[in-house]
Amino acid sequence: MSTSVLVVGIGNDYRCDDRVGLLVARAVQARKGTHVRVLESDGNCTTLLEAWQETRMVILIDAICAGTTPGQIVRLDVHRQPLPSTYPFASSHALGLAETIELARTLQQLPPKCLIYGIAGKDFSSGETLSPEVSGAIPVVVEQVIREACSAS
Repeated sequence: MSTSVLVVGIGNDYRCDDRVGLLVARAVQARKGTHVRVLESDGNCTTLLEAWQETRMVILIDAICAGTTPGQIVRLDVHRQPLPSTYPFASSHALGLAETIELARTLQQLPPKCLIYGIAGKDFSSGETLSPEVSGAIPVVVEQVIREACSAS
């Protein structure tokens, strides 16, 4: 099934700030248009590669483990810039988001437009509570994602 825009929230509901991608996806789901499909993911490489087949634009949202200010938002266009090693994406799997992107690039399976929104986390321990800084970034990212998704239609 061909989709104009796919929004993928990546994370784990039980690792504090790592759940931020899932929460953004849920907020986008509540406001999305008909041309947007929303998916929640644990970041599994093969699931992501399969999900964005025949999609014009993919927007991925994930927590990053950066030595930056918690709640900082980083927007990356994977076709225009390499993924910086200074922003490792949180992952509980052998392959994280950066490795998945690079695998897709190597296999020539990147969608025509692919954006990543990374939100710098503070606490990746077990639990369901977001740090206040990360929680404050959610509405900002939701608005940006919806704006980008609407402009792609």
